[in-house]
Amino acid sequence: MSAYKKTNLMELDDVVGDRAPGIEGRFARRELDSRDLGISHWRFVPNLRAPSSHSHGEQEEAYVVVSGSGRMRLGDEVVELRQWDVVRVAPEVIRGFEAGPDGLEYIAVGGPRPEEGDGQLSDAPWPDEG
Repeated sequence: MSAYKKTNLMELDDVVGDRAPGIEGRFARRELDSRDLGISHWRFVPNLRAPSSHSHGEQEEAYVVVSGSGRMRLGDEVVELRQWDVVRVAPEVIRGFEAGPDGLEYIAVGGPRPEEGDGQLSDAPWPDEG
């Protein structure tokens, strides 16, 4: 591992593609040669809720809203998001995102995780759907 590595998030490939129309996602952990940090960029078109939520076995994450607004599902709660909000989430908490009228763009920062990843998709409905 080098002493440092630089990359541009917007020059990385969108890994979401056609799997979730209206969402872009770019991951930089590999590009940065990082052992302990994952950095990703996410962009949602206006008024779009992600089709699924997720949790982790070990990886803690923090999310920084860089533009737009929206809502975030955190277990059994839903919180409002606005520009420059930062939300830290423990691994086991189910989290999901919904963009507001101007879209939602955020940076996700993840801590150490197993080599094969530890994300677990959840099909549980949002708390406000029940």
